[in-house]
Amino acid sequence: MHDDDNPRRELTTAEADDRDQEGILAHLIAEHPDQLTITELAREMRQKKDAALIPDWLERGVRDLIALGLLHRSGDTIRPTRAALRFNHLFFDRDEAKNEED
Repeated sequence: MHDDDNPRRELTTAEADDRDQEGILAHLIAEHPDQLTITELAREMRQKKDAALIPDWLERGVRDLIALGLLHRSGDTIRPTRAALRFNHLFFDRDEAKNEED
């Protein structure tokens, strides 16, 4: 099959924002209890096309996750809120532990 037979669909802005927020939150939860600065997060999540030290998509994603109550910013550091950590535990960590027991 040729690549032209199955072209990739362009993501809408909302879909790209959701993807970016999911990646940011998942990365910060994986790093928990360590706290990262936004500069450290940008360095760890940098994409090849990013030219800025802190890309717009990352700045927007962090801002929106803070507004939703899923991230907390204290000075220069950002970390997941208790609500985000609890949700992750209930829907992901618990399932992983259950699968490991089987």
